[in-house]
Amino acid sequence: MTWGASGRMAHSIDTRSRFLAGETLPDGLLPEVISRSWQRCVDRKVNVARQAREIPVVSPGALNGFRERSRRLILHAEPVMDQLYEQISGTSSVVVLTDTTGVVLHSVGDPDFVDKAQQVTLGPGGVWTEEASGTNAIGTALVEQAPVSVHSTEHFIDINHFLTCSAAPIFDPRGKMLGVLDVSGDSASYQRHTMALVRMSAQMIENQFFAHECADQILIHFHLRPEFIGTLYEGIAVFSLEGRFVAANRSALLQLGLNRYDAEKRTIGSIFDLTLAGLFEQARSLPQPVIRLRLRNGVEVFGRVKFGASVSPVTCLPIRRPDAAARTTTETVNSAMSALDLGDPAMASAIRKAGKIIGHDIPLMIEGESGSGKEMFARAFHADGPRGKGPFVALNCAAIPEGLIESELFGYRDGAFTGARRSGSIGKIQQADGGILFLDEIGDMPLSLQARLLRVLQDRTVTPLGGTKSQPVDIKIICATNRRLRDEVAAGRFREDLYYRLNGLLLTLPPLRSRTDRIALAESILGTLSRGDERVRFSPEVLGLFSRHAWPGNIRQMTNVIRTALALRDGDCEIRIEHLPEDFLEQAGGQRGELHVSAEQEGRGGSGRLEETEAAAIREALRQCNGNVSAAARKLGISRSTLYRKSKGNSPLT
Repeated sequence: MTWGASGRMAHSIDTRSRFLAGETLPDGLLPEVISRSWQRCVDRKVNVARQAREIPVVSPGALNGFRERSRRLILHAEPVMDQLYEQISGTSSVVVLTDTTGVVLHSVGDPDFVDKAQQVTLGPGGVWTEEASGTNAIGTALVEQAPVSVHSTEHFIDINHFLTCSAAPIFDPRGKMLGVLDVSGDSASYQRHTMALVRMSAQMIENQFFAHECADQILIHFHLRPEFIGTLYEGIAVFSLEGRFVAANRSALLQLGLNRYDAEKRTIGSIFDLTLAGLFEQARSLPQPVIRLRLRNGVEVFGRVKFGASVSPVTCLPIRRPDAAARTTTETVNSAMSALDLGDPAMASAIRKAGKIIGHDIPLMIEGESGSGKEMFARAFHADGPRGKGPFVALNCAAIPEGLIESELFGYRDGAFTGARRSGSIGKIQQADGGILFLDEIGDMPLSLQARLLRVLQDRTVTPLGGTKSQPVDIKIICATNRRLRDEVAAGRFREDLYYRLNGLLLTLPPLRSRTDRIALAESILGTLSRGDERVRFSPEVLGLFSRHAWPGNIRQMTNVIRTALALRDGDCEIRIEHLPEDFLEQAGGQRGELHVSAEQEGRGGSGRLEETEAAAIREALRQCNGNVSAAARKLGISRSTLYRKSKGNSPLT
């Protein structure tokens, strides 16, 4: 046996041969889970030399049936799989979801490795039970009903030795297995942390099931430490409206010291040291949504209670219905988001991923250059989501002086500081209550405020400057940045705990210069700014210029250019070159050569000097346009004022 660079033991083929020969292997040579799986393969007469063509693959029609039966699993798993892939992309890996029969339902991964994985049927339709594919992480996790890692030659079948796989089963709220989440990659690129990522992702999927499948019941989210409420590590216990135990996630059972069988016999009163009515009263009487709860064993925990929509607001705590209760599906037509899809593949991918988490309790973080449309994207996400009727409040953390951003964000009471309004001021956080708070350029937020923001996210309360009373808030935060926050965390300029609290799905919007839909975007902006007047259009020369321009200011620059052109067109239905701002034309001309000059015209320029070439081009354009300056400027792709300026000293107009 050998050790890889990452430290994972790779068992030799000889180890398996000794096992198959019935030899007693030394203790610790082979993990027990692998030993048990190998023995099952022997009992089932699985051939170690089995080829890929011998591995069963379901037909496309049958696969559709499997996917339909696991529709809810796929719905909850896809956004988490996309998020997991973002974390492992570039490592020659693929993220795989199967049902309980081992059939691959969905996969996403690095294109080069996806093709390699397909060669061993590790793609939609492939069957990865132990009986079909020998010892492997998916099939063995199905049997063991526990997370399993299988590396290189630990795979029973020879053709799978190039793989390293980590898989974790997914259970519904009542403990029924739904399927398996797996990351498979090239064994040469094995990473020790992959299993931890897979287990965390499987738990995220399970927690999404709780939020959606139990939305009409009573959910108690709890943990020994308040900062873990709302995170992956919180316990979630579900009770009926009569207070009977319904379900609990793994963290809850661990904290309660119960198994699922014992928990099924319990009630709220036998788990927590209070009655159902007492729970309602305690949650109602306290201003903050995080409350203290005492378990029957005397341990005190912190909790947040969510009452389903069917619980009467007259008798229960008046808490807003959670996002999950107003859930959407990936089949829902998201008008605002779909309006952003104008044909660019990178934008289409970002829109597709964001659409999958609408209605899910997954934070959204948007990266992209300044002006690339991050706020526009966030507004569309807000409009299509369950909080669409609530407020959308935006704050640019880089545009406000450090001394004022705290009061802008948290608000202040009368007399909190010199110059404060007598009536005080409600901060952006309270303004966003019931909706979305969009924090642009979050990387510029001072470290001291990052700590306060983290506390708001944990407690769901905000205390204004100069105030002593906390106010409960129900907000969802979308963050945007033109930096790589991961680098800011590494440099100590951004809190790691806040980063992981805000970064659920990370999307990167492409700069305008790399987008293939620049013309469609320009026409969309024109339609909006001209209030839908279909008579207004761009000239072909303008469209050509827009297509070639690098747009260093991105969408913000394009919008300003079009807005100015609309104002300068003097009622014309066509926006032409002369209507465009002078500074934009100079910038565009500097990037593509000052003028559109053909090789023939350059040849006639004599000395080849730029000034002479330009003068020759201008004279030729004027000749072809019979002296019409505006027409000549349009032909050259410049404004009339630029044509006059370029003519000084060369006298082509005289």
